[in-house]
Amino acid sequence: MGDTLPLGFGLPVSGGWATPASMMRIACRAEELGYASLWTFQRLLSPVAAEGGVAGPSSRASDDTSYRSVHDAVLPLAYVAGVTERIRLGTATICAPFTPPPMLAKAMSTLDHLCGGRLTVGVGIGWMTEEYTAAGVPLERRGARMDEYLRCLDALWTQDPVEFDGEFYAVPRSHIGPRPVQRPRPPLLVGGSAPAALRRAGRLADGWIASSGQSAEGLRDSIALVRQGAEQAGRDPGAVRILARAVVELVDRDPGPGRRPFHGTRDQVLDDLHGLGRDGVTEAFVDLNLSPRVGRPGVEEAAGTAEAERVLDALRPSSV
Repeated sequence: MGDTLPLGFGLPVSGGWATPASMMRIACRAEELGYASLWTFQRLLSPVAAEGGVAGPSSRASDDTSYRSVHDAVLPLAYVAGVTERIRLGTATICAPFTPPPMLAKAMSTLDHLCGGRLTVGVGIGWMTEEYTAAGVPLERRGARMDEYLRCLDALWTQDPVEFDGEFYAVPRSHIGPRPVQRPRPPLLVGGSAPAALRRAGRLADGWIASSGQSAEGLRDSIALVRQGAEQAGRDPGAVRILARAVVELVDRDPGPGRRPFHGTRDQVLDDLHGLGRDGVTEAFVDLNLSPRVGRPGVEEAAGTAEAERVLDALRPSSV
């Protein structure tokens, strides 16, 4: 987006538009238009409330139909890696504790080779109790588990042979090639909104992935905590990457008073995106997987893809 805020786009992974043909079409068009990156996200399941009741308090996804049908976060990136050359590929995010560190390290190293070193790995801690149950991972002490996970993941990518002996994870002294193309490893970003998660992103990773829908004030406060975590770890807080997701709804006329961020005319949405940079965000991506016009069940593939291409063309970085 101009020379101030690199702009990416969400690869089709949720809803009717998330077909192989659409993935390939959107990926190629985004690269052609100069977008910086393509992103996916993970959702294992969408809980169903018991008859006559409601899903538990952590089951926010059960009320969001965008989560009813979601592809794997990694395989679509591998699929489009072969038809693109320059655009970066990333996950925003994968729930790391659901996969043992050596398995995630191996998958991501392989993907880094398939895409020629264009991968950014975004991981999160997860929040849905039903997904933890389905993954067979205890919910207790998940913060401590995530801290150790990130240290183990870094070791797996950067040490050869590698050996790790922690409370939650252990890797016997081993070779685990191939190493990633990017050295010392692919960029690693961490999602989350709790203060501990924000400081973790600055302390143990290269940056943070913000959730959609945060207020400007909340975003600035969160970024400050991320950078505080980096500083406390002896790292350069100014070098921390901050990635923001924007769920865009493009309309022809000014919605008027009470307009939501990223809901408006092209000029209004572009101004919202520029505003992210003023708040401390270093890169952003437009994600229509969560848009009622594109990624929700019931939206036909043709209609969803057409709307996505309209937004893709309107916000193209080369036009800013």
